[in-house]
Amino acid sequence: MSLQSSLRLDKRSIRFDDEVRFIRSWIEKPLATGAVMPSGRMLARTMARYVDPEAAGPVIELGPGTGPVTEALIEHGLDPARLILVEFNPTFCRLLRAKFPAAKVVQGDAYSLRRAIGNVLEEPAAAVVSGLPLVTKPMITRLRLMTDAFALLARSGPFIQFTYAVLPPIPTDFNGVNAEASDLIWMNLPPARVWVYRHR
Repeated sequence: MSLQSSLRLDKRSIRFDDEVRFIRSWIEKPLATGAVMPSGRMLARTMARYVDPEAAGPVIELGPGTGPVTEALIEHGLDPARLILVEFNPTFCRLLRAKFPAAKVVQGDAYSLRRAIGNVLEEPAAAVVSGLPLVTKPMITRLRLMTDAFALLARSGPFIQFTYAVLPPIPTDFNGVNAEASDLIWMNLPPARVWVYRHR
């Protein structure tokens, strides 16, 4: 077997292990995990495309889980040392620290974002990328998260959120914010869409 084939098998094995961990976590706490499977590669790449690797400041990822979007961000050209990964699940935190040793992994509640990373963030963030199951939360919680995220973002920085739902996870008429949506990503299971919110 060639080295290239062996590496492909190793990657598939790691991805399968991640999926098993994710499914186990979903069975134990379905509302906290929010999805049965980790984000698919196409969805992760779509989310990463909205981040400018050249923009100044760290990139905050909320609910990275087993790290598929984190991997896509790095493949997109983002220095792993600029990543702040906010994850509630301690098992996922250990996995993320092993997979992305240069990133800063914060075990905390992303829905209390400023408290979770207030002492970690040293400058405005270039982007906030969210894999949180927002549509499982009351609207007041979603709006509070958006307000907290914009308080941490640079003026031009995007808040990037995926959803499986038909409606946007945050209303598009949210005060002082512009919203845009990707095409439906049919290759994800289930199909998903990426919403991007920016300061007007």
